[in-house]
Amino acid sequence: MSGGAASESFEHALRAALTPVDPPRELAARLEGTLQELSDLAAEELETWELGAMRDPRNWVRPVAAATVGAGAGAALVVLRVRSAHRRRRSRDPLQLAQRTLKAAAEEARRLRR
Repeated sequence: MSGGAASESFEHALRAALTPVDPPRELAARLEGTLQELSDLAAEELETWELGAMRDPRNWVRPVAAATVGAGAGAALVVLRVRSAHRRRRSRDPLQLAQRTLKAAAEEARRLRR
């Protein structure tokens, strides 16, 4: 086998191996469901805490953890939903894309707050 043929074969194998693969649709739905559940559980945990119990710093761990998990899951949900919406509507204008992204992110954040 000559050096050129081996190089072409290697390049072909590398291209085939690095071809982007979209995850299955069910994975996105499961991920969204899990993130929503984490966000809801964190909100419930924060609702059960009383301000009087916060005087002792040893009681801060659970609410801080719940707030962190809730914020992370909420942010991930916003990103996931905005990205999903962008895949359906492609735009070539970067300014229009940025405006739509910010608007969609704000709408999703409002939805999650409710």
